[in-house]
Amino acid sequence: MGLKKLFFAIGTTLILACTTQKNNTGLSGSISGVYPRLAYYNDEGECGTGAVVPWAGSLWVITYGPHLPYGSSDKLYQITSGLEKIVRDESIGGTPANRMIHKESNQLFIGPYAISAEGNVRVIPYTVMPGRHTGNACHLTDPANKIYYGTMEEGFYEVDVNTLEVKELFRDGNVDRKPGEMAQEAALLPGAHGKGLYSGQGVLVYSNNGEATQEALHKFDVEAGSLSEWDGKEWKLVRRNQFVEVTGPGGIYGNSDPETDPIWATGWDHKSLLLGVRDATEGWSFYRLPKASHSYDGAHGWNTEWPRIRDIGTETQSDYLMTMHGMFWNFPGTFTAGTSAGIRPRSAYLKVIGDFTRWDNQLVFGCDDSAQREFLNKRKAKGNIEGPGQSNSNLWFTSVAIPDELGPTTAGGAVWAREKVNADEYSEPFLFTGWPHRSSWIRNEGTTPVTVTYEADKNGNNEWSRLKSIELAAGESIHIDFSSSETGEWVRAKPDRPAILTLSFTYRDNDTRDTASDAIFKGLADVQSESNLGGLLYGLGENRRALGVLANTTTDGEVWETGYYEMGEELKLERKEDITTADFIRDRFAIPHQVVEIEKGSVLVVDDKSRRWRLPLGEDAYSSLTDKGLLRICREVATERDLFSCHGTFYELPAENADGYAKIRPVATHHYRINDYASYRGMLILTGITPEEGKGNPHIIVSQDGKAAVWAGVIDDLWKLGRPRGKGGPWVDSDVKAQVASDPYLIGFYDQRELTLSHSSEKAVKISVEVDPTGNGDWMEYAVYTVEPGQQQRHQFSPSFQARWIRFISDTDTNVTTWLEYK
Repeated sequence: MGLKKLFFAIGTTLILACTTQKNNTGLSGSISGVYPRLAYYNDEGECGTGAVVPWAGSLWVITYGPHLPYGSSDKLYQITSGLEKIVRDESIGGTPANRMIHKESNQLFIGPYAISAEGNVRVIPYTVMPGRHTGNACHLTDPANKIYYGTMEEGFYEVDVNTLEVKELFRDGNVDRKPGEMAQEAALLPGAHGKGLYSGQGVLVYSNNGEATQEALHKFDVEAGSLSEWDGKEWKLVRRNQFVEVTGPGGIYGNSDPETDPIWATGWDHKSLLLGVRDATEGWSFYRLPKASHSYDGAHGWNTEWPRIRDIGTETQSDYLMTMHGMFWNFPGTFTAGTSAGIRPRSAYLKVIGDFTRWDNQLVFGCDDSAQREFLNKRKAKGNIEGPGQSNSNLWFTSVAIPDELGPTTAGGAVWAREKVNADEYSEPFLFTGWPHRSSWIRNEGTTPVTVTYEADKNGNNEWSRLKSIELAAGESIHIDFSSSETGEWVRAKPDRPAILTLSFTYRDNDTRDTASDAIFKGLADVQSESNLGGLLYGLGENRRALGVLANTTTDGEVWETGYYEMGEELKLERKEDITTADFIRDRFAIPHQVVEIEKGSVLVVDDKSRRWRLPLGEDAYSSLTDKGLLRICREVATERDLFSCHGTFYELPAENADGYAKIRPVATHHYRINDYASYRGMLILTGITPEEGKGNPHIIVSQDGKAAVWAGVIDDLWKLGRPRGKGGPWVDSDVKAQVASDPYLIGFYDQRELTLSHSSEKAVKISVEVDPTGNGDWMEYAVYTVEPGQQQRHQFSPSFQARWIRFISDTDTNVTTWLEYK
């Protein structure tokens, strides 16, 4: 750096420092419901929250590492009513996520611990009960004196609640692990990666959500997981799909009338969510629901951390909340196959939630925030960036109303995906209510015509009535827009003859968010800003438990490094003289260049499988900043999924093994110059600050010397940045070949979408518009437009229209523009 430039940079920083005296320089309370001092760390590759349970006047929390069947550095925590965090000396760690309140003995069983009503802790050593404890259940024959433990590798134990004596029923797969076997393998049941355990109606029900094969590590749509039950003598496979939660109206207490109360199970396949219910006389019935997020997919099961159905109501009024694939759902406590009405979407979320509870008239979510290992979640858009130096997570305290207040509930899913369907064979029921805009996409993949009839169960009582019938020629696809008068709790379909069909449902919420950002973001630098404070971020390791910030200053478009800072649990940014750490951040966390291409009409992404995707453009200023490597593009800020930031829009990006960019979801669009972002102590940290504009905003934290600054909140604050919007198209003044499709261009999750078509030919050109509703490559014809020479063809998409990707095909070699505006 030349002397003149150095003097100018120092002078500008001093000016910034003089104007930031009223900024926040440290906090002792919470940021967006996260108390930094309550964060928990371990020495493992992941530090997730396994369970949170109010008991004995405190909140009890267990954490887990990734695969530790014999214990770990994880702890049992006791959070007092005054929010003091006590690390219990009895802690033995492991990978636990089980919890059950045993009413007869008045004890909480959580992980390998038994906690009395007075808060006394007893421990079951892993030497006598090895395994990754995943669930507890009431005993089938002696519920007053015994409970069941189940592990992720199909170990099952009977535990005496009084003596804690353990009887092994089935050996955990880790005990006799053979050389060459995958860590999740177990021989007892199909599938791998156990999740849920519950009992009732004379059976013990167990779920797993993965497959221990090399193929499952990379694909999302192969056979995986299972739901099984044991009658005390033999195991029976119920269904071969990925299942997670197994519970009932009794929740963590067990069903009050186990002989007749229903048992619920949630799961998924590559098409949609699954919901099972067991009746004491009729057995299992299954339903399908749409997915809001695909970040939880993956045939190995690792991306899905303990979805739950849990009563968050009061002692006098139950209120069941279900978490599944990034959506909060209202779940009726009366749900059975004969009374199936009442499931409703509430709002979408981004946090990875391991467990939750109501405590002190708040909701408390135990999260999986920052994993030191990113496992299989690698991609070139992140460059060579590493995870944090040490795994950590936190609790998230919110109002009871927060499940209704986050992201839009837009979602979709399929009942058939290029499947052979027999004549008059019904699909499984698919949820049909809870959204203002509903539609269906159907394609006849066969060579003969077929008529498909839709039916509705209006009241959730298994009484079905005809909605409409659709005739499809061979190869034809049709978009069906359901009117507000076409009602029902559930919808199903059947063909009149054998056929090969793809049939999906897409539901869109009214996105009522403004395009302006919430006041909590005041102080973030505008994208046009010529003077601001940035910095590269890194969560430090070696039990330093602080955030490292390699600060920089932008002045008249020039960026200068200004020093190294650290921020601990008190949220004070303090300058440090640590050349080693500064060099490490500069080298390992540099923003990669040229990982996306900014073109005239879109951002082109070529993923790690060489697939091409195009995303809308934002403000023009983002182009040069992106090309110069001044804006972080992609980073993991919640375990095993990425936050993708491109041209002024934040996206949720699933791991490549969950189909990656094909299932990308825009979260919010903004006008800020965000230099870097990272997860720390359960918070989301952003850099790119104009301190003088953030005065009085508690989310803006500035160092005492005024030379470093960050924004602190949580990832779900991003919904408040503003409704997603953008502009562009896959072809802009592009020379195209006849019958060659454009690259896919994102259209899902946007509002007020308008298309304009034009070309340079001297004769009319037919342009076909195709959409992929699911992201699975299910391309269907939406419309064919004849565009006259010298004319522009405009089309406004209806509010009910929802598909994930759009592409175009010309019938002529010509020069074409396909321009889309999302407002």
